[in-house]
Parts: sequence; C-alpha cells; structure tokens
Amino acid sequence: MTKGTSSFGKHLNKSHTLCRRCNRRSFHIQKKTCASCGYPGAKIRKYNWSVKAIRRKTTGTGRMRYMKTLPRKFKNGFREGSVARPRRNATKSA
Repeated sequence: MTKGTSSFGKHLNKSHTLCRRCNRRSFHIQKKTCASCGYPGAKIRKYNWSVKAIRRKTTGTGRMRYMKTLPRKFKNGFREGSVARPRRNATKSA
C-alpha cells in the first residue's frame, strides 16, 4: 500500500458540515458539536490561549446593527417619539 498521492484520492467522506450558529464548516457530523463556536452549547466557544481567534470573532467585527447607533442615542438621552429641538445656529443663519 502506498501512503502518498494515490491514498489522497480516497478521502471522500466529510467529517464537518456547516454550523447553524457561526456558518463555518466546523460542525462535526458524528459528534454533533461545532469545533469553532461550540454549538449546541449555550456559551460561545472561546479560549484565552488563542487571542487572535478572539480578535476575529469579537464585537465590532460584524455589522453591529444595534450597537453602532448606541453612542448617538445615549448622547440624546434615549428619547423616542419626540421632535428634535431646532439648533440655534440653524435658526440664526436661516
């Protein structure tokens, strides 16, 4: 038996498939766990020995659909349903 090129043609079965939570091809089919995010565990998989992996997945690397508007809303006191007061400079110049 050879252990080189001819053997690599026999690698047909996939051990990992797409994960529902992180969308990476890291969900182990037999173990039923994701090697990347730890799904179906409740907590996201994260280890301090891999600082670079944490940096790739942390807050701010995605769209941040809610978080990116927070500084502006905080500055205005989280007001809702009211009309903003006209700014003084805008009224003088008009």
